[in-house]
Amino acid sequence: MTRQQILDLYFMDARCKLIDLAAFIDRVERSAGEEDFRMKAFRQALSELSKGETEKAKRVLMTLSDPTTEPIAAATTKAACGAWPGTK
Repeated sequence: MTRQQILDLYFMDARCKLIDLAAFIDRVERSAGEEDFRMKAFRQALSELSKGETEKAKRVLMTLSDPTTEPIAAATTKAACGAWPGTK
């Protein structure tokens, strides 16, 4: 597909998602309490989108992912939290 065809087909959906993300950030910022590691990782992932580099989806995913290769002895939670709490 051409760039114009991709824009014609997907722009409105991407626009909707962008507005949804803005609303999510507004809700977080209006709420009481401190942000945790998930929001910090989320903001870092967002910053990847404005860089002029390729493979944005991969870089966003890697920002939210655990980069370690060694298995842990036991799971510490029952569910995924969507972002790695460690430091890179």
